[in-house]
Amino acid sequence: MYSGAAAAAAGPPRRDFISVTLGPEDAVGVGGYNNSKAWRRRSCWRKWKQLSRLQRSVILFLFAFLAVCGVLSYTSMGEAWKSITNKSLDEQRTEQEIPGLKLANPAVLPAPQKADANHGEYPELSLQKPPKPPPVRRGPSNLQIKAPRRDMRLKTRHDTIKAVEELVEADKVEKTEKSIISWRGAVIEPDQSTEPPSSKIKEPEKPSSVDAEDQKEPVPINERQLAVIEAFRHAWKGYKDFAWGHDELKPLSKSYSEWFGLGLTLIDALDTMWIFGLKEEFEEARKWVANDLVFDKNVDVNLFESTIRILGGLLSTYHLSGDSLFLEKAKDIGNRLMPAFKTPSKIPYSDVNIGRGTAHPPRWTSDSTVAEVTSIQLEFRELSRLTGDEKFQKAVDEVMKHVHALSGKNDGLVPMFINTNSGQFTHLGVYTLGARADSYYEYLLKQWIQGGKKENELLEDYMRAIEGVKKHLLQRSEPKKLTFVGELAHGHFSAKMDHLVCFLPGTLALGAHNGLAADHMKLAEALIETCYQMYAQVETGLSPEIVHFNLHAQKGHKDVEIKPADRHNLLRPETVESLFYMYRFTGDKKYQDWGWEILQNFNRYTRVPTGGYTSINNVQNPSNPEPRDKMESFFLGETLKYMFLLFSDDIDLINLDKYIFNTEAHPLPIWVPA
Repeated sequence: MYSGAAAAAAGPPRRDFISVTLGPEDAVGVGGYNNSKAWRRRSCWRKWKQLSRLQRSVILFLFAFLAVCGVLSYTSMGEAWKSITNKSLDEQRTEQEIPGLKLANPAVLPAPQKADANHGEYPELSLQKPPKPPPVRRGPSNLQIKAPRRDMRLKTRHDTIKAVEELVEADKVEKTEKSIISWRGAVIEPDQSTEPPSSKIKEPEKPSSVDAEDQKEPVPINERQLAVIEAFRHAWKGYKDFAWGHDELKPLSKSYSEWFGLGLTLIDALDTMWIFGLKEEFEEARKWVANDLVFDKNVDVNLFESTIRILGGLLSTYHLSGDSLFLEKAKDIGNRLMPAFKTPSKIPYSDVNIGRGTAHPPRWTSDSTVAEVTSIQLEFRELSRLTGDEKFQKAVDEVMKHVHALSGKNDGLVPMFINTNSGQFTHLGVYTLGARADSYYEYLLKQWIQGGKKENELLEDYMRAIEGVKKHLLQRSEPKKLTFVGELAHGHFSAKMDHLVCFLPGTLALGAHNGLAADHMKLAEALIETCYQMYAQVETGLSPEIVHFNLHAQKGHKDVEIKPADRHNLLRPETVESLFYMYRFTGDKKYQDWGWEILQNFNRYTRVPTGGYTSINNVQNPSNPEPRDKMESFFLGETLKYMFLLFSDDIDLINLDKYIFNTEAHPLPIWVPA
């Protein structure tokens, strides 16, 4: 081991020296330094060689890094300069083509104008000036008795709507401080009270089959309609993200529920997307129908629900788009539903296995509900007309003829159940326009209109039924004396009214529009006021599923009373549906305003931030409406569709003289002579 004693014995430490000899050429001031380039190079090289390898590596890295940064900076500055130059040129070109249009902070929609304002003041929202087409009416293709062709004129409308929506999204950034935060953090649209602008958005020329009188100026999409489109897209986002291809979205748990396993929400929403002009969403859904919608599966489906949602949705989409894919799918499901009619009485069973080709009643009874067996006719009749196969219409017409001749009615009012073996009404003495009977009355009128107003038995049954409603089911509430439709059970009147009954004002108005008694419209006006009050008198501004009306004035009581078991809201469409008919036939703006209130309350209490809307359990508790975690397919198929049509001032957007809506809001053509 090395020690201090050893160090002392070694003696004094040894010193080392370095000797440097300078030649004359190296001595400063001795003539070696002459500031020449050669001397400087040799000097710099000597200093470089004197650096350690690490120092030289660091210096080289820094030089390389600076070189790369210089190249990137040059590229970035070049792009920025190029962008500025191009932007300046574009602004000059745009200013020449569209005088007065500024690229910065564009207006979403022009301010309302006076009646005598110049309607041509606002050009199309396009940066390149297209050739000006002749004015045409907006809406789906003109329908003939034969199968329609694809109408390509809607492509430009889709693109125009998309351009308007992009401008609206930009403007929304400036309005966020006016938004309201809902109970689950959802952003509510600010109150958009601007009336539709008077500018006209031109569209391509329609096919020559359109009559000259149909060539009308289209009415542009307005702000309220854009709010509906935004609501649809929010709902669709939730469905696409968490339930794609499944029946229904569960927005809170970010999952889905299955009923038939046939993509009910997607099929129900197809024609809604087409009417809204949502081209990209429609094409994506069409691909699913083409590649993934398969009916050859061992599953029981409800005849009524699958007819109005799937068959009706496919037929409607075929008529609007002209795409034969949807007709082929409609024929497939139509054929698979036919075993339901193989009963002793020809009254169809409620359930069909579309894979095995068998049908059966519910496990607990051999009865079917009257509404279900009499509300499939529009769809099957139309399928026969399109395919030339009369079996579909023959089956459903036999049902209507059978019901027409049955005893057990009360001044045209029918019981709720019918036996599939005997063909007779059961549970006699109970009459309602709510669940299990409602759409029977609706389809009496609509079949008559669909067939060209020639089937007098249907009209007779409808007129007799409305008289029965007036005689047995109409009452007035206290204190506001609202006219409502109650129920009759074995001679005893009940002041109970389902929200489902709110289809009736629209149906009455449709009948009056088609030449029926004028007092039907008066009754419609009274009933739609009642349906609106079913929303307005509730704490959340949303109607419960069922209400009971006060027949006697009581201090501190409203007209509407709600029982705990009835206070849920399923996002139903019936009131909005009737508001649409009432506005279309009267032009009274209050119906649009009422619908706007309902849409805002849907946004406030049912919208889920991550996508979708949910039904709720308690419309009386604004602080916690108790979400049910389910978005019914009819919210996209009916409720939002009727909202959009309600806010439109274009009577040719689904013209009610050319189309009839099935009970799931799928428009089908009114038949005209070939």
